[in-house]
Amino acid sequence: MPKASSLLPLIGPVSSGIIYCSGPFITPVITRYPYHKRTSLYIGTILCWASLFTASYTSQVVQLVVFQGVLYAIGGSLLYIPCISYLSEWFNHRRGLANGVVFAGTGVGGILLPLILPPLLSSYGPPKTLRILSIAIVLLVVPLLPFIKGRLPESRNRAMGPSPRGRGDVEWKKSVSFWVLVVANTFQGFGYFVPIVWLPTFASDLNLSSTTSSVAIALLNCGSVIGRLATGYLSDKVNPWLLGFSTLASTSAVTFILWGLLSYNLAGLLSFGVAYGFLAGGWTSSWNGFTKPLSASDPNLSTTLFGILLFSRGMGNIFSTPISSALTSLNSNSTTSTRGSNHSAHLGFDVGGGRFEKMIVYVGICFASAALITLVGWGTDVTRRRRALGRQGAQE
Repeated sequence: MPKASSLLPLIGPVSSGIIYCSGPFITPVITRYPYHKRTSLYIGTILCWASLFTASYTSQVVQLVVFQGVLYAIGGSLLYIPCISYLSEWFNHRRGLANGVVFAGTGVGGILLPLILPPLLSSYGPPKTLRILSIAIVLLVVPLLPFIKGRLPESRNRAMGPSPRGRGDVEWKKSVSFWVLVVANTFQGFGYFVPIVWLPTFASDLNLSSTTSSVAIALLNCGSVIGRLATGYLSDKVNPWLLGFSTLASTSAVTFILWGLLSYNLAGLLSFGVAYGFLAGGWTSSWNGFTKPLSASDPNLSTTLFGILLFSRGMGNIFSTPISSALTSLNSNSTTSTRGSNHSAHLGFDVGGGRFEKMIVYVGICFASAALITLVGWGTDVTRRRRALGRQGAQE
């Protein structure tokens, strides 16, 4: 197919990017028309099924991008955002753990799919595999939809607006700490998705089989499941800035040490996958600790803040792929002639003739930058708390 090599890699980033960036657009609608949240769930399921089923009959790559990339993402967004909204209604004190459980669900899919898809593709080919996946979505999701509902009564009338109650809508917009979080979240997003996209290629350059590559991805997602549950639990107990700084700084260290230095063989690569999944994968589960002081018991505001964080992370998801591709191309052009084969590679930086070196450094710097920004946010939050205590003491 013409342009297949350049368009096919766009399907994943386009799909996940749309899902991440849809929050600020879908949240005001389901807040203003709360009764249509459940309608959104059913429409989203239909679109997910129809997109994959139709994509299985396409003969052009552009059509595949449209159906499997764009249309599937729209359906996924209509499923995902209302579920986040319902979560804010059901949980308050343990909302962080509940978020961790929900976000861990995507990690479970990441464990199973790398192990299931290769046999399906080799046995049935891409078209039939897409049809099997579309039918699986219907069989797995539709029976659950009647049980997904909110705790609060949903009015059939249009709400007065998407703005949350009271002064919260004004306070979060003026919160310096929240916007520092958004910047740190964006840097984290620009780094997070790169290893997930490039780990199979890295494993191939280590002369590992496709099965071993799938195991590496599955282990990364396995670590992500554990990390999301653990971070979600800790976000209800620990200062979110301390938790965020610790995970981001540790992820940067893991990137440089386990990926850059030690991933010159299978053991190093698998170690990096598990550690990276555990540390970096849990970041989204920490969001509740940051947003809870701002949203209090208002589920609408909580969903709004989550939508903004999803959007900023989605920007990293969209742009990190072309950035990392450019870095690997730049490195391969400058180092292929000066570095030996993988048999003489003694560092992860040397794999593939050194073409991953700049990309690994880029990922490590993204997480280090995000960690430094959270350190600034932590200082801002401490200053704010001290001023509040000072005013309270003066009033007494």
